[in-house]
Amino acid sequence: MSTTPIAIALFLFQWVNVPLPNTPRLPNGKPNLTAPVPKTREGKPDLTGIWRAVDGKYLQNIAADGVQVPFQPWAEALHKERHANFSKDRPSGRCLPHGVPDSFLVTATPFKIVQTPFVTVVLLENQGHFRQIFTDGRGFPKDTPPTWMGYSIGTWEGDTFVVDSIGFNDQTYIDDGGHPHTEAYHSSERFHRPDFGHMDYEITIDDPKAYTRPWKVTMPFELFPDNELMESVCENEKDFERLVGK
Repeated sequence: MSTTPIAIALFLFQWVNVPLPNTPRLPNGKPNLTAPVPKTREGKPDLTGIWRAVDGKYLQNIAADGVQVPFQPWAEALHKERHANFSKDRPSGRCLPHGVPDSFLVTATPFKIVQTPFVTVVLLENQGHFRQIFTDGRGFPKDTPPTWMGYSIGTWEGDTFVVDSIGFNDQTYIDDGGHPHTEAYHSSERFHRPDFGHMDYEITIDDPKAYTRPWKVTMPFELFPDNELMESVCENEKDFERLVGK
């Protein structure tokens, strides 16, 4: 039997039935997902909560709703190659991080937003990674070393939280289907929470080295109430015999 190293992701179920005291509820005790959006002391929508993608189709193809992706020729060829081989070399399959927005698209593993006046933190259940979105008025640093999640700054436009990110490495996929990007990638995300249990998410992907113009996709997120994040452990460099006890 082959001893080729493979990556196995071990995902645990969420802590369930953890009712939070500030969750609005229906007469039957279930969370009222259409209740008004909570507000911060500053009067802004509070995005704090555990969220997940509604539909797994976006993980496989972020352009699943018919978005025409304006590829540069080399990027289109690479995307076709990845599609043909079922993205067998994607980073997450080797226990490396999902990127932006790929890390939001895994329906099996939610993410938690913790909003404060000066920084909004996103805790990703998948592999235990995180993002920091700075809201203290800073600009981008002069030097932004390439990282998996980039460097993010958040501002408010009315009731919409706008997040601009740069400083990505070129190792992540935009989705598991293999849309590529380069270190020139600039993402602009818009989060709008219209009520307690729903969030509209929009991302504009701007990478002139990989695409001929910026392109945009939108998708819904839903609150995952009465749950908490669990550990998600990715074990790499484990051969098949060891995993199955042979």
